[in-house]
Amino acid sequence: MRYGFWTPVFGGWLRNVRDEGMSASWDYVSRLCRRAEQIGYDLTLVAELNLNDIKGIEQPALDAWSTAAALAAVTERLELMVAVRPNFHHPALLAKQAANIDNIAGGRLALNVVSSWWAQEAESYGLQFDQHDDRYARTSEWLDVVDGLWREPRFTYQGQRYQLQDAICAPKPVRKPVIYAGGESEAAKSMIAAQCDAYVMHGDTPEVIAPKIADMRARRDAAGKPPMIYGMAAYAIVRDTKAEAKSEVERITTLDPAAPGFANFDQWLSGTQLERELKIQEYSVSNRGLRPGLVGTPEQVRARIAEFEAAGVDLLLLQMSPQLEEMERFAATVIAPVAEHSAPA
Repeated sequence: MRYGFWTPVFGGWLRNVRDEGMSASWDYVSRLCRRAEQIGYDLTLVAELNLNDIKGIEQPALDAWSTAAALAAVTERLELMVAVRPNFHHPALLAKQAANIDNIAGGRLALNVVSSWWAQEAESYGLQFDQHDDRYARTSEWLDVVDGLWREPRFTYQGQRYQLQDAICAPKPVRKPVIYAGGESEAAKSMIAAQCDAYVMHGDTPEVIAPKIADMRARRDAAGKPPMIYGMAAYAIVRDTKAEAKSEVERITTLDPAAPGFANFDQWLSGTQLERELKIQEYSVSNRGLRPGLVGTPEQVRARIAEFEAAGVDLLLLQMSPQLEEMERFAATVIAPVAEHSAPA
């Protein structure tokens, strides 16, 4: 298993906790990423949103691409998976920008291609917002252009959305960046199986994740492509006892009625008690982070991770809070013992 983490560009991940002790600042994320690669983490995902959808749109959110360029210069080992929305970036210009950052990083850049979901954000900035299947049609063309510019000395392209004539991208990336993407629609999965290198999923149980991976493997084989990487988002809580871990879940899922966006959520909150509890967890932690169940003692969390490995997951994209302290704990109690056990004698 490879271990990744979300760079906290939003100043945290919890909608019910106002101050998580992890500011949306270069000082915090640079210290976090430098420390992370020292203690066993392999990758960081730098999300791209201009508006802060966790702490409220009035709160700061770091820009993904300038942050990634800076991280490329101050880290040595971390793979830098940077999110990019095709409707916000012309592919020829992004290909040039990404290639330059990959050179700064010595070949450690990767892209997380996200077909945008937040219409309000696009409208606020006066940017194009495509309807669902149109997003993936755009993304497909966008990937064609980026790939062509990274491969060819000069690249010409005539598509419905993008047209290039003898375009040049130099220097090229040190190596072709890995292309990660996620999506659960037919349009998304078809495009990802044909054009991407890795499939990333929201958090869920091993029983739900395993058939998703099996489906993508079949699609990949049918496309005649090499095997993919499979990643999943998860929120991790490791404590000395199961009771302490449960107490932390209760703390972070205790609703804050004054939090930004709570009024809309309160209208949605209905149904049976179980349905209410599930919805509260979905609201409290993003990306379905509590569904995987990486909550408990180190032994319990390691056992749960083994279930995901058996289901085909290669990469965990972790959120924790407060991130630096919790990543230290996770590394010491979950990552290090497994690494020591698997090391050759």
